[in-house]
Amino acid sequence: MAAKRFLDEQDSDLDQPVDQKRMRTRPSFASVIGEAVMMNSLKNLCFSLEPMIRRVVNEEVEGSLRRSTCSLTRSSSLQIKALEASSLQLMYSKSLLLPIFTGSKIVDLDSSPLQILLVDTRGDQMVPTDLPHPLKIEVVVLDGDFPSNDSSKWTSEEFDSNIVKERTGKRPLLAGDCLTVTLRDGFAPIGEIEFTDNSSWIRSRKFRLGARVAPGSYQGVKIREAITEAFVVKDHRGELYKKHHPPMLQDEVWRLEKIGKDGAFHRKLTAEGINTVQDFLKLSVVDRQKLRRILGPGMSEKMWEVTIKHARTCDLGNNHFIFRRPNCTITLNSICQIVHAMIDGNSYSNKELASIRGYIETLVRHAYAEWNSLEEVAGVPSDSTPLLTQGEPVDQYLKQHQTTVKSFPPLGYSTDHNRYLEMGNVPSNAYNNWKITSNYYHGAAVEQGIQYSISESSSDGEITSKSYINGDR
Repeated sequence: MAAKRFLDEQDSDLDQPVDQKRMRTRPSFASVIGEAVMMNSLKNLCFSLEPMIRRVVNEEVEGSLRRSTCSLTRSSSLQIKALEASSLQLMYSKSLLLPIFTGSKIVDLDSSPLQILLVDTRGDQMVPTDLPHPLKIEVVVLDGDFPSNDSSKWTSEEFDSNIVKERTGKRPLLAGDCLTVTLRDGFAPIGEIEFTDNSSWIRSRKFRLGARVAPGSYQGVKIREAITEAFVVKDHRGELYKKHHPPMLQDEVWRLEKIGKDGAFHRKLTAEGINTVQDFLKLSVVDRQKLRRILGPGMSEKMWEVTIKHARTCDLGNNHFIFRRPNCTITLNSICQIVHAMIDGNSYSNKELASIRGYIETLVRHAYAEWNSLEEVAGVPSDSTPLLTQGEPVDQYLKQHQTTVKSFPPLGYSTDHNRYLEMGNVPSNAYNNWKITSNYYHGAAVEQGIQYSISESSSDGEITSKSYINGDR
């Protein structure tokens, strides 16, 4: 069919006139001239445009080459710097104050806000340094087991992989408005930050605080991260119930060992008006057996020894308390122990006071009962109390060596001769042969057992460590 169609087409061509074929294949003279003129014009146009096109192309190529060269040079420089061992490192200026509780401010050993430094580790010492531009520093929480074996070397990837996040459903592990700080002039102060969760739920049961340059904020040389020592974070409720070592006089009595807050012993003591450590110590001096009876058989002898030993570590301070009667004055320390005794204007030694033990016990018991009405004297040096010599009035001694904080008028007394001892009075002609000096360091008794006794075997000016008003005869 194709061959037949081809032959038919040839036959049809042959049937057409020869003049028509010539006319179709020969261009006219005008068209030839027009084409020649157009080609000449296009050639002239190209010749005229060529210098301009070359200049534009050259400028574009040169600009592209410059940009490519600068980018390549900068990239290579950054890569070389990144590969170099950097001597710059972040560090916390001081260790943390421990223990740390949830909800409590994290501070350093001086109870000051934390601070991050930039240091240069070249050489044997870390030298503070700075950069010409500020850095953004991010504070993070790390696992206490990082770095392994307490190594001082780690990579940024290892550091990042040991960052601890909050537990599911919990608040962010670190709370505060200073978790990202700016380091200028080589240091960055951190404001108030605190933990919202304890550290008991991770395997190491410890956290560390870390600090790193905020990702994406810096393209310079590598700066090594900072980490603190590992530490335990405890629940805040533990702080509310913790014991104080040593306790303070005004601490609540449950701060003593073996006395739990709102426990049986605590309730028994508060029911008897023993609310503070000072109250506990005063009664232990004045009436030890009464204190044991208040605590009851639930407190074993071993528990009692632990409690009283803890109480004895209390700092007694330098305040003295003056109990007066018309012909006698006794000076006591903050837990009702006798420091000085003055009768008929004369001071007396412990050896001579032993002969009127019952009378002195009565005075101390009255002083204990009237404690809130005693004259309080502050600022007595505990290590340089002068001797009271015979004939030196106590009032004159106090004016010379002490500063009165508050005073009350002398207490009244009974004129009934039979009630002299009961009210703390003694006839002026009694014990007229007493004479001594007394040098007693009021703080030593507590360190040596708080309590003391007056016995015939005691030497002048010496107080032994057994109470003479505690029922031990």
